[in-house]
Amino acid sequence: MARRYDCNDATDRATGLREAASAVRRGELVVLPTDTVYGIGADAFGSEAVADLLTAKGRGRNMPTPVLIGSPNTLHGLVTDFSEQAWELVDAFWPGALTLVARHQPSLQWDLGDTRGTVAIRMPLHPVAIELLTEVGPMAVSSANLTGHPAPETCGAAEDMLGDSVSVYLDGGPTPGNVPSSIVDVTGEVPVLLRAGALEADELRKVVPDLEVAP
Repeated sequence: MARRYDCNDATDRATGLREAASAVRRGELVVLPTDTVYGIGADAFGSEAVADLLTAKGRGRNMPTPVLIGSPNTLHGLVTDFSEQAWELVDAFWPGALTLVARHQPSLQWDLGDTRGTVAIRMPLHPVAIELLTEVGPMAVSSANLTGHPAPETCGAAEDMLGDSVSVYLDGGPTPGNVPSSIVDVTGEVPVLLRAGALEADELRKVVPDLEVAP
């Protein structure tokens, strides 16, 4: 049965984070607040857990799960061919609502879906999320909704959709909004904005002037 913890209460938050970390290590799913919307997460290196995440959302492997990390330093073990411009974007906008699509290390033993050698990766600007990610390491995290339904801005909305497919719900109160992160592809010589979200092209070009926008 799913358990829900109020992260605005110090005691409940400590218990919830401990229980969430244990659940992730057991290969179970958790819901956590981020700086955009609530996310459903699993151990990024647990292929069965990631498959369970996709099943819970009703999502296919053709839509791979992004990865959230708790520190930019974690990138060194996850990505390869990471350009100077990519690091400049990290320095300017992380933690925050910027997702970078990069080439992942070929030696990594994970299965996030049909990624074709890339990973969409982000460091969220939310203390509860960062604390959990620091404890358990990289997590595969997608918006905590059934596919085709609105992304949830409250823990209750996530729980109504996902129910007992999730072991632990971390309730951090309403999220700041439902504007998604912006997605920039940094796998080529020039960064390409794939999706404008919280960050518009003009703001990103202040850091990488030659940013292109996908048609």
